[in-house]
Amino acid sequence: MDERPADPRTRAARTKRVRTRAALIAAADSAFSRRGWAATRIEDIADAAGVSSATAYNHFPTKHALLGAVYEPHVRGLIRQAEADIAAGRPVVGALVEQINALARLSWYHRGLTASFTAAVLDYTIRTGKAPDPEDQADPRVLAPINMALLLLIQHGQANGELRSHPPASEISGMVVNLLLVRSINREDEPPAVTADLMLTLLFGALRPELVIARDGAGSPWG
Repeated sequence: MDERPADPRTRAARTKRVRTRAALIAAADSAFSRRGWAATRIEDIADAAGVSSATAYNHFPTKHALLGAVYEPHVRGLIRQAEADIAAGRPVVGALVEQINALARLSWYHRGLTASFTAAVLDYTIRTGKAPDPEDQADPRVLAPINMALLLLIQHGQANGELRSHPPASEISGMVVNLLLVRSINREDEPPAVTADLMLTLLFGALRPELVIARDGAGSPWG
């Protein structure tokens, strides 16, 4: 194997590409958060990042792909936490409560960006008319799989008997996340605790109904 360091010009080109990508993502984060999905153009993002439109499209061929790249880091941390909870053998109910509260806070703190992500997902879904294809790297649902952490935890809980086996993890995790996304558009001022409570009621109403029935309204209903 050739262990020689890369040619300086190759290293410089790689560094420039990484920096350009980072500049585009930072500019896109700001633009989508402030202007929303419909009013944001890749050309404007390129200008804010100090690159040409051609360069921006070379990195991100569509606005959907760019927004997916912007939102993905937020999702990545949630997935890592879910994987760590599963590996540690943590009770799944507590892990799900924390995950849903984290999702609600994410949507709250990044309201504009989450609303743009929701609009992008809806737009792409209408355009393709089909479920996400894992090989489609232009689909924001694939690039930033916001339901993945819940999906992993629910699958784990159903496999070990902590949760009811129906509905399937893919269906209920999608329903819960869709509730969050829709409310990011039409309930943008809703406190995250309220959003999380609705999500938890939907989730456990399907998979652990005794938790919903036992609620007494005192303190945290999910304990």
